[in-house]
Amino acid sequence: MPGKPTLNERNFRRISRINLLLIPPLFLLFAWPYAILCMMLGLPDPILYSGTFFFSIPLTFTILHGHVTIALGPIHRSFYHYWLHEHKWGYGALLPPVFFTTRLRLILLLVSFGLITVGLLV
Repeated sequence: MPGKPTLNERNFRRISRINLLLIPPLFLLFAWPYAILCMMLGLPDPILYSGTFFFSIPLTFTILHGHVTIALGPIHRSFYHYWLHEHKWGYGALLPPVFFTTRLRLILLLVSFGLITVGLLV
C-alpha cells in the first residue's frame, strides 16, 4: 500500500515548523562547549558570545539539513528549498536556503575558531 506523497505543501510546512522548534535546543546544545572553553581560557565576553554564535549556528543548521534530507530524501530536498524560497516572507524568513550551504557553514565555523585565536592573542 503506497503512503502519502512527501512533496506537498502540508508536509513542507510541517518540516519547517519542526525545524523552527529544533533551533533553540540545538543551538544551546552546541553553544555550551565553546562557551565553557572560552571561559576556561579567560576570553573577553564579546569574543565569547560572538564566537559561541558563530560556532553553534553552522552545527545547528547541519542537523536541520540532515532532518530535511531524512524527511524528504536527498533527491527531493531541492524542492523543499525551492518552496522556502517561494515563501520567503513566511516559512522561509528564518530558514533561507543559504543557511544550508556547506560553504557558509564552514566559513562560520572558521570564524569561530579565528575568534578564539584573536582572543588568545589579545
